[in-house]
Amino acid sequence: MADESARPSHPSAPDPEKPVRHIDARSLRGLAHPLRMRMLELLNLDGPATSTGLAERLGENTGTVSWHLRQLAEHGFIEEVVGRGTKRERWWQAVKERRTLDTTEFRYDPDTRGALSVYMHELIQQTFSRVANYLADDWQGGPWQGVGTLSDRTDLRMTPAQLDALSAELLAVIDRHAPDPDAEPGEDALPVIIQLQSFPRRERGGA
Repeated sequence: MADESARPSHPSAPDPEKPVRHIDARSLRGLAHPLRMRMLELLNLDGPATSTGLAERLGENTGTVSWHLRQLAEHGFIEEVVGRGTKRERWWQAVKERRTLDTTEFRYDPDTRGALSVYMHELIQQTFSRVANYLADDWQGGPWQGVGTLSDRTDLRMTPAQLDALSAELLAVIDRHAPDPDAEPGEDALPVIIQLQSFPRRERGGA
C-alpha cells in the first residue's frame, strides 16, 4: 500500500520500512488520468486484482483497463504478482512505497500544469468519496461506532512557518501510531484511512 503526500513543503519523516518515491514530471504525466488513479487506489486499498476484476468494479471495458494497467506498470506504480495468474489473466499489485509530490515544481510549468490539475482534482475526489463511503456505511452498535473523527477548525490564525510546523507534527504523530508493517493485525482490526488537510484561506471582505 502506498501513502500519498502532495504538498509544497517537505513531508514527514519517511517510514524506514517503505521506500519513498518523489513523483517527477514523467511519472506525473503517466499517473494523471482519472481511471488510472481510481485503479491504483483500489489496488492500494484492497490488494491485488486482475483487469477483469477491476473492470467489473469500475464499470469499464476489460481491454481499456488492461491498457491502463500496462501504463501504470510502465511508470512503476504497479507490478505483476509473481507466481499468480496465467498468461491470459495477470494479477497486479501496487508497488509498496510512499509517494510524495511537490506541487511547486509543476504549478507554473506549462508542460505539466495540465497533468497536475488532473492529478489534484482526482485526489480531491478520492478524498471526498472515502468520507462519503464511511458515512454511508452502518457502524451502529459495534466497536467502530464513534471512534472515527470528522473535525473542522476555522478559528486559527497562523504564520506560514507555524502551519508548516503543525502539518509536519501531525504527520509525525500518525507515523508514531502506525503499526509495524510486519506485525500481525488484531482480529478486530480493519483498514483505517487518515486524511489530513491543513491549508490557508485568503481573507475576503464582508458584504
